[in-house]
Amino acid sequence: MLAGLLVLGAGAAAWAYLRLDGNIRGVDIDQALGDDRPARSTAAPAPSPYGDASPLPAGPLNLLVLGSDSRSGAENRKLGGGPEGGARSDTAMVVHLDAGRTSATVVSIPRDTLVDRPACPAEDGDTTRPASGVMFNTAYEVGGPVCAVKTVEALTGVRMDHYVEIDFAGFARLVDALGGVTVTTREDIDDDRSHLTLDAGTHHLDGEQALALARTRYDVGDGSDLNRITLQQDLVRALVRQITALDLPADPAALFRAADALTGGLTTDTGLDSLGELASLARSLEGLTADRVTTVTMPVLPAPSDPNRVVPDEPEAGRLWASLT
Repeated sequence: MLAGLLVLGAGAAAWAYLRLDGNIRGVDIDQALGDDRPARSTAAPAPSPYGDASPLPAGPLNLLVLGSDSRSGAENRKLGGGPEGGARSDTAMVVHLDAGRTSATVVSIPRDTLVDRPACPAEDGDTTRPASGVMFNTAYEVGGPVCAVKTVEALTGVRMDHYVEIDFAGFARLVDALGGVTVTTREDIDDDRSHLTLDAGTHHLDGEQALALARTRYDVGDGSDLNRITLQQDLVRALVRQITALDLPADPAALFRAADALTGGLTTDTGLDSLGELASLARSLEGLTADRVTTVTMPVLPAPSDPNRVVPDEPEAGRLWASLT
């Protein structure tokens, strides 16, 4: 009997690993972009707190995190993904982990920012055309993750060590798997486009509501992307609080649900596209709590060519990016 249970347990563990590992889609960004990039930060690994022989990474790290509005799959279409046959980066954040991985700075890049988009290698072997004064989120639209990373590096001068993208359905499933998130809204929301109605105050949101909050723009403040970013930053802090409160490593079933939800909508660079690599990153962040996460927005000004668009406010924007190197 015991032997049978052990065999079943080992089989279940193997099935879970293969499922989670197979969920993740990887893109070889390093190979595509080559060496013409900002320098990579280097630091010695830290000893593992688990006493094993494999040290955990502990140096500073920069990740480009994108939320995609892809309509791929029925769930994304139901949740309001973008046009058929394409996708855009609906949310863009540079996450900087300080040395030691116990504090983080999350910098939001407004999607309405006008940038100079570089030429990027395309999946078909061709090269996309460079363009000046175009919206930031067109980089992903024309060249996918590779062009998104190259454009961010050109804008910031900062090397993106990793790339993480989650689609609408993956985000909603993750929030549901975590049991929802608690946020406090500063004003009433009644947004016809995101289909969200909330009174000002504290609310516990399920996945679909949290996604709607992340997309709400036109009924908050002046309706600009900057107000939407404030809501997204509130959600980031709420997610970190919820993950910390649940103590997922102590609850294997809850951990699997959260991991399955996350990896099911995840695209990463090939340095994070396995369960082992993601687990190593997660373990290195065990000392990170919500009160050590700082959220800011890239300093911007109204664009001279279009008051509905913004451009980086220099030299403040440059100083911010330099602080992350």
